[in-house]
Amino acid sequence: MKITIYTDGSSIGNPGPGGYGVVLMFGQLRKELSEGFRLTTNNRMELLAVIVALESLKKNDIPIEIYTDSKYVCDAIEKKWVWGWVKKGFAGKKNPDLWLRFLRIYKNFTDVKFQWVKGHVGIPENERCDVLATTAARGEKLLIDTEYEALDK
Repeated sequence: MKITIYTDGSSIGNPGPGGYGVVLMFGQLRKELSEGFRLTTNNRMELLAVIVALESLKKNDIPIEIYTDSKYVCDAIEKKWVWGWVKKGFAGKKNPDLWLRFLRIYKNFTDVKFQWVKGHVGIPENERCDVLATTAARGEKLLIDTEYEALDK
């Protein structure tokens, strides 16, 4: 048995209001997560979706498959680029705060695989994540992406 996770991030404008959506599935169990932020970027929301999904899990010894339509996230992990970024102190790279947060949680799991999926091609869970992310980005009670807004000034 494995945990299957679909993630998506979205921003209205880039930068602009943004949100993430997550669908977690384990057997017959299904859980959806989403939040919106008043000023952020699409890539930050794509990565935050993965982070929040992993942080929400209570067990770390079950195989996990993460499906994302973000080449940014998938390639950075599967092609091991992020490890080179760490060695170079993220010099010239964006979102080091989120990558470090990702790595802190990622190291706790024994078997995580990422799979890129093309967005907007009718994959039900991916489409649902998109709805969750865009709805959250358009919400009224948007959170503050403090790290991003601090950099933006």
